[in-house]
Amino acid sequence: MLKHVLRLCVCLLPLAQAVSTDAVAAGDANQGFATKAAQAYMVEASTGTVLLAKNENQTFSPASLAKLMTAELVFDALASNQLTLDTLYPVSEYAWRTGGAPSRTATMFAALKSNVRVEDLLRGIAIQGANDSCIILAEGMSGGEAAFAESMTRRAKTLGMQHSLFANSTGLPDGKSKTTAFDMVALAERLQQGYPAYYPYFAQPDFQWNKIFQRNRNPLLGFGIGVDGLATGFAAGEGYSIVASAERNGRRLFMALGGIASDKERTEEARRVLEWGLSAFEIRQLFADNEVIGTASVYGGASRSVELVAKSPISVYIPVTNPDRLAARIVYRWPLPAPVEADREVGTLRLFAGSRLLREVPLYTKTSIEEGSLSSRAVDAVLELGETLLFSWLWDKPAEPT
Repeated sequence: MLKHVLRLCVCLLPLAQAVSTDAVAAGDANQGFATKAAQAYMVEASTGTVLLAKNENQTFSPASLAKLMTAELVFDALASNQLTLDTLYPVSEYAWRTGGAPSRTATMFAALKSNVRVEDLLRGIAIQGANDSCIILAEGMSGGEAAFAESMTRRAKTLGMQHSLFANSTGLPDGKSKTTAFDMVALAERLQQGYPAYYPYFAQPDFQWNKIFQRNRNPLLGFGIGVDGLATGFAAGEGYSIVASAERNGRRLFMALGGIASDKERTEEARRVLEWGLSAFEIRQLFADNEVIGTASVYGGASRSVELVAKSPISVYIPVTNPDRLAARIVYRWPLPAPVEADREVGTLRLFAGSRLLREVPLYTKTSIEEGSLSSRAVDAVLELGETLLFSWLWDKPAEPT
């Protein structure tokens, strides 16, 4: 029971420490904004503010969005010098039949038994959504598509994509692969922020291979709204999906939409959501660099509390109109036992719009707190016992008879 009571204390005490601000909650701006997508998630990059969230952790088939995970593994291998852009991989009969010209699916038309450079295969993925490109890379890097798919799933978990599973490199129907809008936004962020040398492939307007010219399959690139990636997908019975990123006037958004009824509606809805995100908000700083945000209780220390700061200024992306208050809460494991080192990560600042979490920021101790005297530790022990008994009474109190 004591362990459970302590968990209760951890949840209640720090959450009572609310930080009052006059900033606007991004969530309030989208109360009147609805999307036709069944699943949706959109964030602003510099602040991490969540602008739109609808069934963001509900799984759906990634379809061709799986190719983004394939691209990430290749980008990572390039960045770690495991291969080069000039590395050649052969086109197997399986790759040719399953994803090449005979498949009648998206393809770069790589010729059977030819050898193709990694850079050209990447262009095939990023520009044409080519299935043969994915399979050729999977076979070349892992010896087979099944082994490569296992690497995709493992890699996804390390990127925080906890709900994603990949059974092949292409997203062709398999009945097993799944992802979420939240996970796809995390992947898009990784591709854009982690690989500046390779991300521009997604914005190239066209690509010709084997004397066959094809335009970029991303329908948003030509609208002039700042879109520079990433991919679209379709799964029978689940609808159309898209992952996109746009940058305008120094602001970058990452967006994932799923479960849209038609190709045309997907393009219109994605454009509408991005335009709203780029035009209806502004960046507002809440806390300056090294500004004290709050305190955490210390047990057995020379001081009973320690000041908490963030590593950098804290800003949010807020609506230009209809301002309202934003709630901020400090969460930490109560109490901190002395001694406490300076610059130690001990908690999190959570920013809310109503009940919806907008972003989380790690908090660090500003100073060190040495162990206190015997008398001060005795007083702290009495105070902790009293608080523990209080929460135990609340926890164990029987329900009123009905």
